[in-house]
Amino acid sequence: EQSAMRLQAMADLHELGSGFDVANRDLEIRGAGSLLGTEQSGMAAKVGFDLYMRMLKKSIRQLRGLDLPMVPRTNVILPYKEGSLEIGEGKDGVVTHAFQIPKTFIEDDTERAQQEGAARLAESTAQLVEITNVWKDQYGPIPVRLQANLKKLHLHACTRTLGIDLVGFVDNEDGTKDCILRSPGLRPRHWVHVSQSLPKKVPTKGLDAAFPARFARTEKDIVMTGGSKIDVSLLQSTQDSEDDDEEWDALDDEEVEAMKEISSAMFVKSLDEIDIEDYPRFIVRGMSKVKRGSRVDALLKVLLPASRLVYQKEKADKDKARVSAELREKREVMKKQKKEQDAMTARRMGYNF
Repeated sequence: EQSAMRLQAMADLHELGSGFDVANRDLEIRGAGSLLGTEQSGMAAKVGFDLYMRMLKKSIRQLRGLDLPMVPRTNVILPYKEGSLEIGEGKDGVVTHAFQIPKTFIEDDTERAQQEGAARLAESTAQLVEITNVWKDQYGPIPVRLQANLKKLHLHACTRTLGIDLVGFVDNEDGTKDCILRSPGLRPRHWVHVSQSLPKKVPTKGLDAAFPARFARTEKDIVMTGGSKIDVSLLQSTQDSEDDDEEWDALDDEEVEAMKEISSAMFVKSLDEIDIEDYPRFIVRGMSKVKRGSRVDALLKVLLPASRLVYQKEKADKDKARVSAELREKREVMKKQKKEQDAMTARRMGYNF
């Protein structure tokens, strides 16, 4: 039956440029196969390729759980370049990085460059703490200047983990300024999951999360106030719409659009260049009242709890995936060994006759 279906497909799809349609028809005939194994079978033919792909996307989203996209870099454009890690150029034309270890702390140039690189590449605040502890053991107490630079690295580790690509001030009508932290990939389900996993099961006090209506899939914009319990009933329509098959393509388009915004964030010089209210974002209100030199500390205070939780959750998911992959590999090896033993046994029995 399958052979006849393949022959019919070849007869129907013989024009130039029909390669994709042929492959698609073949997929429907023999099945999509196992994504996590070697079996070449599946259920695409039973439900149709389009529906199969929608079911697959939905399952992947459910398995990913907290699928908050990390960003490679955060563009911090606070006054007086507080928290910025942008590369600059000195008077002598030498390129300099915002994070540098003083020569008085690590005298050897090669070793100092290696340690600077290790600190810059740290993915989390926990890794930075480990590196700092090693420095204390090997080189002595951390200088005050270096401590301030390390706080910048901690801030960027937090923002990257929370998907924040832009940080800056916006003016309020009363003359004060709020600090806005844009997170294009943030969705209500992410923040609800994070907030309910925190010790008090509420968002961190002082850190609000705002979602435009088109991302919250509600009639009005949603603001989740830090320190207050989230009204989950407001998000019921969000969950219902995400379970609707017609919304899956829209969700995929949103993810693609979010990644485009993240990739272009480094070219933004001021939040006035974009309509910040069109994006999901965190808000730290009245940030202009915080004195100069203390704003990085103020941001770390509100971002650390959530960023630590997100990093630990993602690390746990990676560890589970690694263990699962190792188990699958062991099963495949055992299956192969069993087949070889069965074949050897069959040959031996044949020799006896």
